Amino acid sequence: MLCLFDLDGTLIDSEHGIIACVKHALAKLDVPAPSQQELRGWIGPPLRHSFAPLLDHDPVRIEAAVEHYHERFHTDGWREHDIYPGIESLIQRLLDAGHQLVVVTSKPQRHAAPIIGHLPFGDAFLRLYGPDPGSAHSEKASMIAAALADFDAKPENTVMIGDRRFDIEGAVANHVRGIGVLWGFGGRAELELAGASAIAATPDELAGLLTA
Repeated sequence: MLCLFDLDGTLIDSEHGIIACVKHALAKLDVPAPSQQELRGWIGPPLRHSFAPLLDHDPVRIEAAVEHYHERFHTDGWREHDIYPGIESLIQRLLDAGHQLVVVTSKPQRHAAPIIGHLPFGDAFLRLYGPDPGSAHSEKASMIAAALADFDAKPENTVMIGDRRFDIEGAVANHVRGIGVLWGFGGRAELELAGASAIAATPDELAGLLTA
């Protein structure tokens, strides 16, 4: 089976790094940052989508904010994450079962690649799919479609695993099974509304769903 994994909120807890970079970008533009709880909702959606309401949908200011974000992420943010407990053993179980593993993330490849490269199980992933750096859209659907084509995989033999609705919506658009996880930044209601075929509360539960 082809297993497509989201990155933030699924493999790694990247809250600290992402929020620090968002606050840095907003401070550069003299814009007050939202509350910590509100900023947690920024993890998953495209940056431009989240910055827009705070910057009066001004494209010039939005691009400036994105650039300030990337500046800090390039130097510090990419290292500011933790691997969720149980993920490393999950990945090993899937490899032992003969599954093919891929990362499909809303992070641009230039930011996701060094993170995956430094994960102790980073070599397990055969490909990395990230959106165009200039895109204001999630692009999960198109990236999943690309993975299906590249691996010559049938939708019924593929699964997308993620913590936000964007992951599940991308799976549904490609007739792929979408499994939501509850240890990230979405929630059960969001995942169910998006059309998740199953929801896992722990990596061990996810392993059971994928190796049954």
